[in-house]
Amino acid sequence: MSLNNYAILKTGDWIKGKLQDGEIVIGYIESLDFSKGTVRVSVIKCEADEIIGKKISISYKQVKKLPISKVVNKEQILFLIDLALSTGDESWFIELSAKLNSMKQLVNEAKQ
Repeated sequence: MSLNNYAILKTGDWIKGKLQDGEIVIGYIESLDFSKGTVRVSVIKCEADEIIGKKISISYKQVKKLPISKVVNKEQILFLIDLALSTGDESWFIELSAKLNSMKQLVNEAKQ
């Protein structure tokens, strides 16, 4: 990733990164420090359990922006609801819950 790609990253982006010891981390960007070439990441998933839930700095060279995915099934929504709960994102939780309820209603209507 070049410095130009670093400019593409922004606060709130979901990333996948690699720590110096090679462990994979998934989280979202809390802030960027252009002078140090790092991003501050709130860790949601990591191979090192002790890092989960913490905020860490990672070199921009070690992170890759995750693509925005389109939720297409109940299992994905349930996973994202768990993620929203673990990150304390109430508005996202409400949005996802509404999608899940809409799906359930659509299934119930189709059964009638």
